[in-house]
Amino acid sequence: MTERIRRHQCERNASWETAESPLELCAAIERFCERDCAIVVDCMTLWLSNLLHAGRDIDAETGQFVTTITTSTAPLFIVSNEVGLGIVPETKLGREFRDLQGRLNQELARACDCVEFIAAGLPLRLKG
Repeated sequence: MTERIRRHQCERNASWETAESPLELCAAIERFCERDCAIVVDCMTLWLSNLLHAGRDIDAETGQFVTTITTSTAPLFIVSNEVGLGIVPETKLGREFRDLQGRLNQELARACDCVEFIAAGLPLRLKG
């Protein structure tokens, strides 16, 4: 994982600024909005996992995130994974996570102006 992170960092030019925000994603976005820059959120799947592990209220956090992105003054690029295309997870937690991720993705798709699905490196425009 360390090597993967290092490669990603090397692919970006020096003007990129990153912030680790495992739980308080809305606050991080609001801080970056003050800087008049585009924001890449990568990724919603990890954020959801962090919320679930921390015992947070997923519906409330999702609602707050949707409000944050719809009122943001900065252009946002949000990365999320589609986890519902494979087999049904064997564990209760796996099934719960898959369902929560699907609902989160649906809420994001409703709130965003443009939605693209990327498969095999090829984009498919779903909205916008």
